[in-house]
Amino acid sequence: MSRCVVFAYHNVGYRCLSVLFDRGVEVSLVVTHEDDPGENRWFESVAELARLNGIPVITPEDPNDPEVVARVEALRPDFIFSFYYRKMLKEDLLAAPSRGALNMHGSLLPRYRGRVPVNWAIIKGEKETGASLHYMELKPDAGDLVDQQAVPILRDDTALDVFRKVTWAAELVLHRSLPPLLAGRAPRISLDLKQGSYFGGRRPEDGRIDWSAPAGQIHNLIRAVAPPYPGTFTTVAGRTLRIFRSRLVEGAARHPEEVPCLYVEDDCLYADCIDGRRLQILSFEIDSVARSAAEFIANFGTQALKPGEQK
Repeated sequence: MSRCVVFAYHNVGYRCLSVLFDRGVEVSLVVTHEDDPGENRWFESVAELARLNGIPVITPEDPNDPEVVARVEALRPDFIFSFYYRKMLKEDLLAAPSRGALNMHGSLLPRYRGRVPVNWAIIKGEKETGASLHYMELKPDAGDLVDQQAVPILRDDTALDVFRKVTWAAELVLHRSLPPLLAGRAPRISLDLKQGSYFGGRRPEDGRIDWSAPAGQIHNLIRAVAPPYPGTFTTVAGRTLRIFRSRLVEGAARHPEEVPCLYVEDDCLYADCIDGRRLQILSFEIDSVARSAAEFIANFGTQALKPGEQK
């Protein structure tokens, strides 16, 4: 039986750890994260799953600490797996397994290497993404590919919608890759890094809407950071408007001389955008309180308003 140490977090970590159990791989240790009390934890717990299966769990601040490395080395693992673990594993850890260290990444490598690949793929208007199992090396998301699975991104999919698909893709990739991997027959396909780019992390303040962008680009940002992520935001008459869902609608802007602008029509809130297209705003808050189109009128009146302007 092959032995492994698993570094994992989030739903991808939970489902991939489940695959290892199902495939009969011996998991000697699970390394995961302490949950951040300030984070909206909407995902399943890797630590709870490991403990239910009698697997030791540790949550070090630094996975590359010499004590952690020594503990992993003492287990003499055949493999190390990283499934949505949030910290980089350095040289000593990568050298610990006798048969390699592998990572599951949430994109179709070599595209969207780096942080939050699902969110970035939506922001960039991609029509598909996926999950990739690859060998780890010191440069992030650059090692040889074992297998990957594509999933579609529909035009109104939010990041949560796509992340659920990517989680399924990760489970599928690992499930079909493990038999050849354990048997020593899995492919190793070199990545052409020129075919993709590296992307960094995102912060809540990156959700500010740039109203000089076309409607499609604004729609992509809205759905890329929709709940459980922090959402997009702008100001209207000096007050904060947070937008969580939108859709592109047919027909030209109703107020072409005033774009960009927000207004209510037929009991729905709309945004006319700089490229002459319209967005319907499906879910929003004013000053952190969920509101309707009628309440938008009660707060701001019936005239079209320019977002970002003060009273």
